[in-house]
Amino acid sequence: MTYSFIGFLLCFTGIGLASAWYSRGTKEDYYLASGNIRPWLVGLSAVATNNSGYMFIGVIGYTYATGLASIWLMIGWIAGDFLASLYVHKRLRQATEKSGEISYAGVLSQWHGQEAPALQRVIGVISLLFLLTYAAAQMVAGGKALHVLLDWPLWSGSVAGAVLVSLYCFAGGIRASIWTDAAQSIVMIVAMATLLIVAVANLGGTSNAIEQMQSVDGFMDWFPKGLVFSGWVGGGLFIVSWLFAGFSVIGQPHIMVRFMTLNNAGNMRQAKLWYYFWFITFYAMATGVGMLARIYLSDVGLFDAELALPIMAQQLLPPILVGLILAGIFAAAMSTADSLVLSCSAAITHDILPHKIERTWVLKLTTVFITGLALLLALSNNQSVFNMVIMAWSGLASAFAPLLIMLCLGKKPSQTTSIIAVVLGFSVALLWRYAGLQALVYEGLPGIIAGLTVFFVSPIVRRKA
Repeated sequence: MTYSFIGFLLCFTGIGLASAWYSRGTKEDYYLASGNIRPWLVGLSAVATNNSGYMFIGVIGYTYATGLASIWLMIGWIAGDFLASLYVHKRLRQATEKSGEISYAGVLSQWHGQEAPALQRVIGVISLLFLLTYAAAQMVAGGKALHVLLDWPLWSGSVAGAVLVSLYCFAGGIRASIWTDAAQSIVMIVAMATLLIVAVANLGGTSNAIEQMQSVDGFMDWFPKGLVFSGWVGGGLFIVSWLFAGFSVIGQPHIMVRFMTLNNAGNMRQAKLWYYFWFITFYAMATGVGMLARIYLSDVGLFDAELALPIMAQQLLPPILVGLILAGIFAAAMSTADSLVLSCSAAITHDILPHKIERTWVLKLTTVFITGLALLLALSNNQSVFNMVIMAWSGLASAFAPLLIMLCLGKKPSQTTSIIAVVLGFSVALLWRYAGLQALVYEGLPGIIAGLTVFFVSPIVRRKA
């Protein structure tokens, strides 16, 4: 098991380091791969980045505890993601080429060719804060997997992930990240499929598995227990919440920058086909594994539910395949972590600092520094991976999605209006979570609505003034 896991890690590291041969030594190449990535690589990289350790650890744990109702996370998340892609992705790629910018914040602040340095810095600061939390969550996920399967201390997996990310991001920047993401996406889907097939077979087939799930009280209910409103009202709010969670993908710099690297805006449809085929297949299998885990591991509350998948793998699979599962979990976490630290590095060197840094060696050192900060945050963390990811995801979406929507609609909001919308959006999301209202509705929904409201109210206020 240990040897197969280490073999996969060495393979990922080798792929990342090999990308250095194609480096052009410029900031555009380090952060955007010179806008020359093929559609299949863009699609696989974006989906591996999206389906992170959150999927292997967080979603499996949530599904184990919740049951069939967790299917709405999958349906809402993918449907919302798809609706956003219909209007945003291609326009973002076109704006990237037109502006000549290399960062998500840079494109949003110079969408129509205008200079908005204050807005760019605000977006950069917010990105840095939330993406650091997100990166820490991935390292926590890796640490949990190694702790269960190899009996390593919890901190060791986080440290191993940080070292791995630093190595290939230092070598090749976003190109290394994209190449390793593509390889990691294959390992992720093979690992999840292997566990799903073995788990169903051991129970005597699909029908027997379903019968055993139905014997668990409330496990096959359509909506989770504990919703603020009962029946279809509460269920409807639950579904809409996760639809907004999926739509929130357009506010995630580390994912959207993948589409910004596409070699031609005309190839966006091909990239999206790769993205959604993998996304639907993987999420469906992850939900299935999470539900099956409840049958194999019935001691609810006696262990961390987010460790359900690695514990289940140990029970069902031979050591070499357990190594594959571990590699899949670790690959999922690292495919997102490397994307996050690169986006944080871009936020510091290109968006926040008043004099944008051009030298590649400074960019690389900044990336290593950011990885170290994420590691420290991971080692001091006491939250679940699920909660850390949702908090970061909703904060980023509430801040940036309203602005990106307005820009794609052809609007030209002022810098002041844009800053107010960005700050208000993420403030509402944070306050919503702090008040414990996420049980009522996902905090990204009121956050995004608050930001959009600023853009719609601003022209009225100006006319009256």
